Amino acid sequence: MPALVAPLMSTGCLAGAPQPSLPAEGRLLLRPWLLKDAAAVVKAFQDPDIQQWHLKRADSEAEAREWITQWQRGWQDEVAAHWAVVDVDSEAVLGRVSLQSVILAGGQAEISYWTAPWARRAGVCSRAVAAVSGWALGEGGFHRLELGHSAVNQASCHVAIKAGYVQEGVRRHALLHADGWHDMHLHARVR
Repeated sequence: MPALVAPLMSTGCLAGAPQPSLPAEGRLLLRPWLLKDAAAVVKAFQDPDIQQWHLKRADSEAEAREWITQWQRGWQDEVAAHWAVVDVDSEAVLGRVSLQSVILAGGQAEISYWTAPWARRAGVCSRAVAAVSGWALGEGGFHRLELGHSAVNQASCHVAIKAGYVQEGVRRHALLHADGWHDMHLHARVR
């Protein structure tokens, strides 16, 4: 059946090249995840705030290595792109930013993120989200990025706004967290 609209992004537009590393302000680097990052993932996921806003936890380095392997495959499968946010000088993992639920035909993805507790309140997350968003809506070829967070997660809302995401609405009872159903703010950036 012929399509009435040409796909915005073609198959192979991501997997046809290595996943890029992206510089961000403040001596940050967003790079693909490495298996050696597993200990930092486990340490970050011991944090009560990360556990509050995420649906899974990492209990062992073996489990974290499985996640990292999945994150690495996302680029080749063109369904996601995951970056470790690291300090340029020390290479310490400070957080994660990812594009998920990629829809190549429509040039769309959902952005998600977390910041390790040892890197909070320094603008790390908003700078990392801005860097990935700038790449995705420019060289990456995406048209629209959506960002969702619990309506009661003020820190995440602050990151979204600081990174240029406009709040478009509220998705009522949209995500089940460990403490019950949460309304979710929907933010977006478009090219």
